[in-house]
Amino acid sequence: MNLKLAVIPGDGIGPEVMEQAVLILRKVGDIFGHRFEFTELAAGGTAIDKFGTPLPDATLEACLNSDSVLLGSVGGPAWDHLEVSRRPEKALLRLRQELGLFANIRPAVVRESLRSASPLRDEIVAGGVDVCIVRELTGGIYFGPRGRRGGGAGEEAFDTEVYTEGEVRRIAKVAFRLARERRKKVTSVDKANVLDSSKLWRDVVTDEARSYPDLELEHMYVDNAAMQLVRNPGQFDVLLTTNMFGDILSDEASMITGSIGMLPSASLGTRQEGMYEPIHGSAPDIAGRDKANPIGSILSAAMMLSLSFHLDREADAVESAVEAALAEGFRTADIMSPGKRLAGTWEMGRTIADHIGKNHRRKETI
Repeated sequence: MNLKLAVIPGDGIGPEVMEQAVLILRKVGDIFGHRFEFTELAAGGTAIDKFGTPLPDATLEACLNSDSVLLGSVGGPAWDHLEVSRRPEKALLRLRQELGLFANIRPAVVRESLRSASPLRDEIVAGGVDVCIVRELTGGIYFGPRGRRGGGAGEEAFDTEVYTEGEVRRIAKVAFRLARERRKKVTSVDKANVLDSSKLWRDVVTDEARSYPDLELEHMYVDNAAMQLVRNPGQFDVLLTTNMFGDILSDEASMITGSIGMLPSASLGTRQEGMYEPIHGSAPDIAGRDKANPIGSILSAAMMLSLSFHLDREADAVESAVEAALAEGFRTADIMSPGKRLAGTWEMGRTIADHIGKNHRRKETI
């Protein structure tokens, strides 16, 4: 395949982890005969500093004309003084809207080689944890009416949670279809005992589930879901959430796996392009120090290969290479444990790339 990829390194550790994801894709291209054309673009704080806007028109146009988008990370305290409408995070919101990316898929897996890195007791994660959070991405409180009014002691601020029947139904379809490829269970998270928007959410999800009689559907209040994620995460298969609830629960789920640096995500929607990014932030405190974990970014590239381009063999090769590097004992600082080999961002990326070649040659020989 000949594929055009928009690459947004972003801020903080974004350029470092993105460099490793691009390295992995180049290795995949060499081994499996694909050609990736990478176009590096500015967005986030870097774009603000250079162009005065978090998402330049040229960046958006290039993303719209690419086969897929890879993102490092955006944001940081250097831009916290700006008004909300001009902050780096606005680049993400506009990209999601313009690309029609309404579904965010965030898998969280406790890998056998990293069980000791999980903060949960071993007996809780020993049975296996493989949760996939499907988060609605373009509706809810982040996009509803907002503002401030009045002044002094009576000043008010408001952010409004708004969902339509159509928005809920389309994200529910994504969750149900994904569950069919997994363990056939969907847990829909809401706060229907308090919020009218959650009552609509529950009604629509329940109605849509009638089209998937082979699946199990359960409803769970968000506070209980947060508790159950640390009490018994193995009970979950697919978690279906609103925008805000998914934002919070996916970060909680990431820590169950040992480190937020390990987790990838995919944002999919109505257009051909998807956008793929690790779920971690820009971590400016370790930027430029060769300490960042690139695995979340590398696994995001693997998700892109599978979900956008249906290159499952290539995606499996990347996944297997990550497992091989971890099995050999390579660890970045966030997942380091006694007796393992501490690796920097650069060494971890190149170790994984080397294993793609080794594993491919081994399969050819067999």
